[in-house]
Amino acid sequence: MTADPFKLTIHMVSSVDGIIAKTDNSVGWFETTDNYEKGVSGQNPEEFLKSIDCYVMGYRTYEHALELSKNYGWAYGETPTIVVTHRNLAIERKNIETYSGDLNKLLEERLKPKYKNVWVVGGAMLAQDFIRLKLADEIRLSVIPIILGEGKLFFEQLGLEQALHLKDVTAYKNGMVELWYEIRKG
Repeated sequence: MTADPFKLTIHMVSSVDGIIAKTDNSVGWFETTDNYEKGVSGQNPEEFLKSIDCYVMGYRTYEHALELSKNYGWAYGETPTIVVTHRNLAIERKNIETYSGDLNKLLEERLKPKYKNVWVVGGAMLAQDFIRLKLADEIRLSVIPIILGEGKLFFEQLGLEQALHLKDVTAYKNGMVELWYEIRKG
């Protein structure tokens, strides 16, 4: 029996036009009233989230998640979370730590020795850095059935051509589609 290999997944929620954040950072567009009859209901979110060992996010995502937690609770539970930042942030939870420095070192010295399933959950610049440095293994993009027209793009001037392999596609009853890509290395 072999141990599960380390995997770093970039997860992003996007509109159909590739926008991941409205200019006012509102998230109401995440909820959809669409109904796709052939879609699946989805897996048990609690069970799925237990499979994630660690979250990595940038400081803007962290600050936005903190703001949202006032109304919705902390979305990442007790799972270890690393905030990549050069800022001195007020950290209120014992499972959250900050990191400032080389992403290769973060991966090799802090993530790989302790975790097997790490998710980068925002923001776009941090996700792009992991892709440019060839540190990410896969991208899971959840596309919401809406066109926003303006806001922060997921991929804006990546400056890199990157081949992907489609691992899976899941269409949900609410009209959201999850695209699951393996990042081709080499």
